[in-house]
Amino acid sequence: MSLALSNMMELGTKAPDFTLLNTITGEHVSLSALKSDKATVVVFICNHCPFVHHINPKLVEVANNYQAKGVQFIAISSNDVDNYPQDAPEYMTQVAKKEGYPFPYLYDETQEVAKAYQAECTPDFFVFDSNMECAYRGRFDETRPEMGQPSGKDLSNALDALLAGNTVNTEQKPSMGCNIKWKQ
Repeated sequence: MSLALSNMMELGTKAPDFTLLNTITGEHVSLSALKSDKATVVVFICNHCPFVHHINPKLVEVANNYQAKGVQFIAISSNDVDNYPQDAPEYMTQVAKKEGYPFPYLYDETQEVAKAYQAECTPDFFVFDSNMECAYRGRFDETRPEMGQPSGKDLSNALDALLAGNTVNTEQKPSMGCNIKWKQ
């Protein structure tokens, strides 16, 4: 595991569009078809990262809570599956079902989407407002494996602000996790 911090996309950046394989349904879906008119969360995760394992149950809970309020969650894995076969699409499907992901789990085979978002680690969160402009990027919360129970408070605070029609606090902390496994 190589520890990495998120790059912190510039606030106000328009969400790069994409069309990727949804490993749960087997269909290709686009950001423009999935996005919400309230808020859209794009999170880069993978199957094997202990930082993702740490937050998975709480992430599912937070996603269920906010999706009921009209927020769309989208998870993407961009890891190199040649060198990390446990992150291959067929295993993504299994993990999504086991964890009960209530959101699409997309496969970024070319890694172009991760590069467009400047994603660096798993998990890496990006929240876009109703205009699909970046309002939040960074961490789920301050916890890490073996260091506290996840709450999702940083992400939740950003979503609460957007849903209330307020500006998201611009003091945001980078996410921390395993680096995205880039192709050589």
